[in-house]
Amino acid sequence: MKDKRSYKWNLQNQDYVFGVKNAEKTQQSKRASGEEIRPAVSVIMPVYNGEKYIARAVQSVYAQDVPLELIVIDDGSVDGTREVLIPWENRPDFVYIKNERNLGAAGSRNRGVSVAKGRYVAFLDADDWWEEGKLAAQLAALEMTGDVICSTGRDLMNPDGTFTGKYIPVKSRLDYHELLKHNSINCSSVLILREVALEFPMEHDDSHEDYITWLKVVRKYGHATGINKPYLKYRLSQGGKSRNKAKSAIMTYQVYRYVGYGPLRSACFFLSYALHGIWKYR
Repeated sequence: MKDKRSYKWNLQNQDYVFGVKNAEKTQQSKRASGEEIRPAVSVIMPVYNGEKYIARAVQSVYAQDVPLELIVIDDGSVDGTREVLIPWENRPDFVYIKNERNLGAAGSRNRGVSVAKGRYVAFLDADDWWEEGKLAAQLAALEMTGDVICSTGRDLMNPDGTFTGKYIPVKSRLDYHELLKHNSINCSSVLILREVALEFPMEHDDSHEDYITWLKVVRKYGHATGINKPYLKYRLSQGGKSRNKAKSAIMTYQVYRYVGYGPLRSACFFLSYALHGIWKYR
Protein backbone atom coordinates (compact mmCIF):
# COMPACT_ATOMS: atom_id res chain seq x y z
CA MET A 1 0.00 0.00 0.00
CA LYS A 2 1.27 3.47 -0.88
CA ASP A 3 2.60 5.49 2.04
CA LYS A 4 0.47 8.63 2.21
CA ARG A 5 3.11 10.45 4.24
CA SER A 6 5.53 10.31 1.31
CA TYR A 7 2.91 10.93 -1.35
CA LYS A 8 4.02 13.16 -4.24
CA TRP A 9 2.06 14.91 -6.89
CA ASN A 10 2.37 17.95 -9.13
CA LEU A 11 0.32 21.02 -8.29
CA GLN A 12 0.48 23.57 -11.09
CA ASN A 13 3.97 22.47 -12.12
CA GLN A 14 5.27 22.32 -8.55
CA ASP A 15 6.13 19.09 -6.75
CA TYR A 16 5.04 19.01 -3.14
CA VAL A 17 6.54 16.31 -0.93
CA PHE A 18 4.92 15.58 2.38
CA GLY A 19 7.01 15.23 5.50
CA VAL A 20 8.51 18.05 7.54
CA LYS A 21 12.12 17.49 6.46
CA ASN A 22 11.30 17.23 2.77
CA ALA A 23 9.04 20.29 2.91
CA GLU A 24 11.75 22.32 4.64
CA LYS A 25 14.37 21.23 2.09
CA THR A 26 12.07 22.18 -0.78
CA GLN A 27 11.39 25.63 0.67
CA GLN A 28 15.06 26.25 1.51
CA SER A 29 16.05 25.34 -2.06
CA LYS A 30 13.48 27.73 -3.52
CA ARG A 31 14.56 30.57 -1.22
CA ALA A 32 18.17 30.07 -2.27
CA SER A 33 17.21 30.25 -5.95
CA GLY A 34 14.96 33.26 -5.47
CA GLU A 35 11.93 31.28 -6.62
CA GLU A 36 8.57 32.21 -5.13
CA ILE A 37 7.42 29.68 -2.56
CA ARG A 38 3.85 28.67 -3.12
CA PRO A 39 2.10 26.78 -0.31
CA ALA A 40 0.12 23.63 -0.94
CA VAL A 41 -2.55 24.84 1.50
CA SER A 42 -3.73 28.24 2.70
CA VAL A 43 -5.31 27.98 6.14
CA ILE A 44 -8.02 30.60 6.73
CA MET A 45 -8.67 31.46 10.39
CA PRO A 46 -11.39 34.04 11.14
CA VAL A 47 -11.30 35.41 14.66
CA TYR A 48 -13.21 37.83 16.85
CA ASN A 49 -11.99 38.36 20.41
CA GLY A 50 -10.15 35.05 20.39
CA GLU A 51 -7.27 35.78 22.78
CA LYS A 52 -8.21 32.88 25.06
CA TYR A 53 -7.93 30.09 22.51
CA ILE A 54 -6.21 31.22 19.30
CA ALA A 55 -2.66 30.29 20.32
CA ARG A 56 -3.56 26.60 20.45
CA ALA A 57 -5.25 26.83 17.05
CA VAL A 58 -2.19 28.48 15.49
CA GLN A 59 0.17 25.93 17.03
CA SER A 60 -1.88 23.10 15.56
CA VAL A 61 -1.64 24.68 12.10
CA TYR A 62 2.14 24.93 12.19
CA ALA A 63 2.38 21.36 13.47
CA GLN A 64 1.06 20.16 10.08
CA ASP A 65 3.64 18.54 7.80
CA VAL A 66 2.75 20.24 4.50
CA PRO A 67 3.92 23.55 2.99
CA LEU A 68 1.28 26.06 4.06
CA GLU A 69 0.46 29.63 4.90
CA LEU A 70 -1.78 30.79 7.73
CA ILE A 71 -4.09 33.73 7.04
CA VAL A 72 -5.73 35.18 10.16
CA ILE A 73 -8.70 37.43 9.43
CA ASP A 74 -9.42 39.54 12.51
CA ASP A 75 -13.02 40.71 12.37
CA GLY A 76 -12.53 43.70 14.66
CA SER A 77 -11.27 42.14 17.90
CA VAL A 78 -11.06 44.53 20.85
CA ASP A 79 -9.31 42.12 23.23
CA GLY A 80 -5.68 40.93 23.19
CA THR A 81 -5.94 38.73 20.09
CA ARG A 82 -3.36 40.75 18.16
CA GLU A 83 -0.85 40.59 21.02
CA VAL A 84 -1.23 36.80 21.33
CA LEU A 85 -0.23 36.50 17.67
CA ILE A 86 3.03 38.48 18.01
CA PRO A 87 5.26 35.36 18.26
CA TRP A 88 4.26 34.38 14.70
CA GLU A 89 4.12 37.78 13.00
CA ASN A 90 7.61 37.58 11.45
CA ARG A 91 7.07 34.19 9.84
CA PRO A 92 6.98 34.37 6.02
CA ASP A 93 4.05 31.94 6.06
CA PHE A 94 1.92 34.06 8.41
CA VAL A 95 -0.53 36.74 7.24
CA TYR A 96 -2.60 38.94 9.55
CA ILE A 97 -5.46 41.04 8.17
CA LYS A 98 -7.79 43.15 10.28
CA ASN A 99 -11.15 44.01 8.76
CA GLU A 100 -11.96 47.72 8.68
CA ARG A 101 -15.56 46.81 9.41
CA ASN A 102 -17.21 43.71 10.78
CA LEU A 103 -17.74 41.17 7.97
CA GLY A 104 -18.93 38.22 10.02
CA ALA A 105 -17.60 34.67 9.75
CA ALA A 106 -18.69 34.20 6.15
CA GLY A 107 -17.25 37.48 4.89
CA SER A 108 -14.01 36.95 6.79
CA ARG A 109 -13.50 33.49 5.32
CA ASN A 110 -14.24 34.82 1.84
CA ARG A 111 -11.67 37.58 2.29
CA GLY A 112 -9.09 35.00 3.33
CA VAL A 113 -9.82 32.85 0.29
CA SER A 114 -9.46 35.89 -1.99
CA VAL A 115 -5.84 36.51 -0.89
CA ALA A 116 -4.82 32.85 -0.48
CA LYS A 117 -1.88 31.55 -2.54
CA GLY A 118 -2.39 27.82 -2.04
CA ARG A 119 -4.12 25.54 -4.50
CA TYR A 120 -6.19 24.31 -1.56
CA VAL A 121 -7.70 26.21 1.35
CA ALA A 122 -8.55 24.88 4.78
CA PHE A 123 -10.72 26.55 7.38
CA LEU A 124 -10.09 26.56 11.11
CA ASP A 125 -11.99 28.58 13.69
CA ALA A 126 -9.83 30.23 16.32
CA ASP A 127 -11.24 28.18 19.20
CA ASP A 128 -10.74 24.77 17.54
CA TRP A 129 -7.55 22.85 16.79
CA TRP A 130 -6.19 20.01 14.67
CA GLU A 131 -4.24 16.85 15.28
CA GLU A 132 -0.93 16.43 13.47
CA GLY A 133 -1.13 14.86 10.03
CA LYS A 134 -4.60 16.20 9.17
CA LEU A 135 -3.74 18.16 6.04
CA ALA A 136 -1.36 15.54 4.64
CA ALA A 137 -4.03 12.87 5.03
CA GLN A 138 -6.64 15.05 3.33
CA LEU A 139 -4.42 15.98 0.40
CA ALA A 140 -3.63 12.32 -0.20
CA ALA A 141 -7.32 11.39 0.08
CA LEU A 142 -8.41 14.00 -2.46
CA GLU A 143 -5.70 12.86 -4.85
CA MET A 144 -7.03 9.30 -4.64
CA THR A 145 -10.75 10.14 -4.96
CA GLY A 146 -10.57 13.08 -7.37
CA ASP A 147 -13.07 15.02 -5.24
CA VAL A 148 -12.75 18.76 -4.59
CA ILE A 149 -13.60 18.78 -0.87
CA CYS A 150 -12.63 16.67 2.14
CA SER A 151 -13.73 16.73 5.77
CA THR A 152 -12.78 14.68 8.82
CA GLY A 153 -14.36 13.32 11.96
CA ARG A 154 -14.28 15.41 15.11
CA ASP A 155 -14.05 15.04 18.85
CA LEU A 156 -16.43 17.33 20.72
CA MET A 157 -14.54 19.26 23.37
CA ASN A 158 -15.77 21.15 26.42
CA PRO A 159 -15.09 24.91 26.60
CA ASP A 160 -12.08 24.16 28.83
CA GLY A 161 -10.58 21.88 26.17
CA THR A 162 -11.35 18.56 27.85
CA PHE A 163 -12.94 15.74 25.85
CA THR A 164 -16.71 15.34 26.22
CA GLY A 165 -16.50 11.66 25.28
CA LYS A 166 -18.47 12.28 22.10
CA TYR A 167 -17.07 11.67 18.62
CA ILE A 168 -18.85 12.72 15.41
CA PRO A 169 -17.93 10.42 12.50
CA VAL A 170 -17.97 11.07 8.76
CA LYS A 171 -18.55 8.74 5.82
CA SER A 172 -15.70 8.07 3.42
CA ARG A 173 -17.84 9.40 0.52
CA LEU A 174 -20.85 11.66 0.88
CA ASP A 175 -23.29 12.53 -1.89
CA TYR A 176 -25.73 15.40 -2.19
CA HIS A 177 -28.83 13.52 -0.99
CA GLU A 178 -27.02 12.31 2.14
CA LEU A 179 -25.78 15.81 2.86
CA LEU A 180 -29.32 17.18 2.60
CA LYS A 181 -30.37 14.94 5.50
CA HIS A 182 -27.76 16.35 7.85
CA ASN A 183 -24.58 18.39 7.67
CA SER A 184 -21.75 16.05 8.62
CA ILE A 185 -19.15 18.45 7.17
CA ASN A 186 -17.76 20.67 9.90
CA CYS A 187 -16.18 23.86 8.59
CA SER A 188 -13.05 23.59 10.74
CA SER A 189 -12.34 20.16 9.25
CA VAL A 190 -12.64 21.17 5.59
CA LEU A 191 -9.98 21.15 2.89
CA ILE A 192 -11.25 22.40 -0.47
CA LEU A 193 -9.82 23.48 -3.82
CA ARG A 194 -9.37 27.25 -3.73
CA GLU A 195 -10.97 27.69 -7.16
CA VAL A 196 -14.08 25.92 -5.86
CA ALA A 197 -14.15 28.05 -2.70
CA LEU A 198 -14.01 31.10 -4.96
CA GLU A 199 -16.81 29.68 -7.10
CA PHE A 200 -19.06 29.17 -4.08
CA PRO A 201 -18.29 31.89 -1.51
CA MET A 202 -19.99 31.67 1.86
CA GLU A 203 -23.13 33.77 2.20
CA HIS A 204 -26.00 34.37 4.61
CA ASP A 205 -24.48 34.78 8.08
CA ASP A 206 -28.06 34.65 9.38
CA SER A 207 -28.03 30.94 8.53
CA HIS A 208 -25.48 28.10 8.57
CA GLU A 209 -23.38 29.74 5.87
CA ASP A 210 -20.93 26.86 5.55
CA TYR A 211 -23.68 24.25 5.11
CA ILE A 212 -25.12 26.25 2.20
CA THR A 213 -21.72 26.24 0.52
CA TRP A 214 -21.15 22.49 1.02
CA LEU A 215 -24.55 21.72 -0.50
CA LYS A 216 -23.80 23.83 -3.56
CA VAL A 217 -20.35 22.27 -3.97
CA VAL A 218 -21.50 18.67 -3.64
CA ARG A 219 -24.55 19.28 -5.86
CA LYS A 220 -22.21 20.36 -8.66
CA TYR A 221 -19.19 18.09 -8.09
CA GLY A 222 -20.93 14.93 -6.94
CA HIS A 223 -19.24 13.82 -3.73
CA ALA A 224 -17.28 14.93 -0.70
CA THR A 225 -14.46 12.78 0.65
CA GLY A 226 -14.40 12.00 4.36
CA ILE A 227 -11.68 10.73 6.68
CA ASN A 228 -13.27 9.06 9.67
CA LYS A 229 -10.63 10.00 12.21
CA PRO A 230 -10.80 12.72 14.90
CA TYR A 231 -8.35 15.09 13.25
CA LEU A 232 -10.50 18.01 14.42
CA LYS A 233 -10.98 18.98 18.05
CA TYR A 234 -14.19 21.00 18.00
CA ARG A 235 -14.74 23.20 21.05
CA LEU A 236 -18.36 23.60 22.11
CA SER A 237 -19.37 27.08 23.20
CA GLN A 238 -22.49 28.12 25.04
CA GLY A 239 -23.22 30.92 22.59
CA GLY A 240 -22.47 29.01 19.39
CA LYS A 241 -25.04 28.55 16.65
CA SER A 242 -25.19 24.79 17.10
CA ARG A 243 -25.68 24.98 20.88
CA ASN A 244 -28.67 27.34 20.69
CA LYS A 245 -31.08 24.71 19.40
CA ALA A 246 -34.01 27.04 18.66
CA LYS A 247 -31.80 29.46 16.74
CA SER A 248 -30.04 26.60 14.94
CA ALA A 249 -33.38 25.10 13.92
CA ILE A 250 -34.50 28.33 12.26
CA MET A 251 -31.14 28.68 10.53
CA THR A 252 -31.25 25.12 9.22
CA TYR A 253 -34.68 25.64 7.70
CA GLN A 254 -33.32 28.79 6.04
CA VAL A 255 -30.46 26.76 4.54
CA TYR A 256 -32.90 24.69 2.47
CA ARG A 257 -34.75 27.81 1.39
CA TYR A 258 -31.51 29.51 0.36
CA VAL A 259 -30.46 26.57 -1.83
CA GLY A 260 -33.75 26.74 -3.68
CA TYR A 261 -36.29 24.42 -2.04
CA GLY A 262 -39.90 25.37 -1.34
CA PRO A 263 -41.47 25.50 2.14
CA LEU A 264 -42.79 21.90 2.15
CA ARG A 265 -39.62 20.20 0.97
CA SER A 266 -37.55 22.42 3.24
CA ALA A 267 -39.71 21.31 6.19
CA CYS A 268 -39.15 17.64 5.28
CA PHE A 269 -35.40 18.07 5.04
CA PHE A 270 -35.41 19.98 8.31
CA LEU A 271 -37.22 17.14 10.10
CA SER A 272 -34.53 14.68 9.03
CA TYR A 273 -31.84 17.13 10.09
CA ALA A 274 -33.46 17.67 13.49
CA LEU A 275 -33.66 13.95 14.23
CA HIS A 276 -29.97 13.55 13.47
CA GLY A 277 -29.16 16.58 15.64
CA ILE A 278 -30.95 15.01 18.61
CA TRP A 279 -28.65 11.97 18.28
CA LYS A 280 -25.50 14.05 17.74
CA TYR A 281 -25.81 16.22 20.84
CA ARG A 282 -27.73 13.92 23.14
